[in-house]
Amino acid sequence: MTTLAKARPSRSARVPTVGMVSLGCPKALVDSERIVTQLRAEGYVLSGSYDGADLVIVNTCGFIDAAVQESLDAIGEALAENGKVIVTGCLGAKTEGGENLVAKVHPKVLAVTGPHAADEVMRRVHAQLPKPHDPFTDLVPPAGVKLTPRHYAYLKISEGCNHRCTFCIIPSLRGDLVSRPIGEVMREAESLVKQGVRELLVISQDTSAYGVDVKYKLDFVGGRAVKTKMTELVRELGRLGVWIRLHYVYPYPHVDEIVPLMAEGKVLPYLDVPFQHAHPRILKLMKRPASGEKNIERIRAWRALCPELTIRSTFIAGFPGESEEEFEYLLDFLREAQLDRVGCFAYSPVEGAAANALPGMLPDDVREERRARFMAVQQEISRARLARKVGTTQRVLIDEVGPTVAVGRSSADAPEIDGLVYVKTRRKLAAGEFVDVRITAAEEHDLHGVPA
Repeated sequence: MTTLAKARPSRSARVPTVGMVSLGCPKALVDSERIVTQLRAEGYVLSGSYDGADLVIVNTCGFIDAAVQESLDAIGEALAENGKVIVTGCLGAKTEGGENLVAKVHPKVLAVTGPHAADEVMRRVHAQLPKPHDPFTDLVPPAGVKLTPRHYAYLKISEGCNHRCTFCIIPSLRGDLVSRPIGEVMREAESLVKQGVRELLVISQDTSAYGVDVKYKLDFVGGRAVKTKMTELVRELGRLGVWIRLHYVYPYPHVDEIVPLMAEGKVLPYLDVPFQHAHPRILKLMKRPASGEKNIERIRAWRALCPELTIRSTFIAGFPGESEEEFEYLLDFLREAQLDRVGCFAYSPVEGAAANALPGMLPDDVREERRARFMAVQQEISRARLARKVGTTQRVLIDEVGPTVAVGRSSADAPEIDGLVYVKTRRKLAAGEFVDVRITAAEEHDLHGVPA
């Protein structure tokens, strides 16, 4: 998704203006927010158009081929429309033939940095546009400028990853796990809630590993010593009185400690768990830290503790060497697991990924055919699970309001990746408002209802 950060018009022709294009995952969006926050803190004005900016920053994604191409296209568009472009993000760390890929394809860019490099980006901005005098720091909210709607925000708790999954190059782009101190995370969360945020989406590369790198070091939250650990963080966030949604949760044993908090209503009964596959041999080739059999057992245990639990996951179809029998094993897992929300990607070779060297690379059409079969099975599962909600009352957070229909999300729906709830109403609702909705109809991914 491309976002050109918008702000009020320039106060003066002498005040430098900067445009921001943000691509990729929520973690990259948080990096963009930090850059935008610093720009505002230093007195720069944000432009909502290319021609209104003195330069443009493009925060890129470099994970799969399609994302690389989208990022390169966005850089090319910014160069064509504006001419002065600074590139940051994951694609900025990629090389091709020993050369920086971005600089090779777009030699006219002013500078290229890697991911989570806000300080370096600001140095590059300063070199092109000297800092304005007397910055109006009171224009910057305590938790920074956000590119999401006012009522929800992403809360990044760590950077990097210690896993070495063979299909992934994130550790080479973002490094090993670096956890933020729990006191710092909670201060940001509290500031966001004070600003009106009603939903916090906890993100990282591996949320379950939070604090492992610092050996669960103690830090202070509200004057209390608390371990920098996933379980403790979730307990603390659960005290804030807003929706807390957990993403990128690897199925480690200690995740079992979180599910009772969901059953008690402290955090949303929602887990985003990237299983990726189910067959033991393929998981081993992927170097994933789990097995399909244990995952089924864990899913059953979680649902026994919290029947309302929504489980979302992602999978890869057509991994190198995957046989038809192993793919059918994955489909059987899907039917047995009955996951609520699922995404599937046909395997895509990523430059620098170890999986590229594995034998048995499947043809493109086979990979895509398996992805389509996978999603056909999941659509039926999703349709059946959503049909069970017809007649129930769901708490819905409103995102958009129209003349007769408001659009929102239930506890089972994360923004942009899950389903929606369409609320037919004559009542005047507002974005960020919670509404109890009686569900009247269900589709494959979305629900329809009226205020209860």
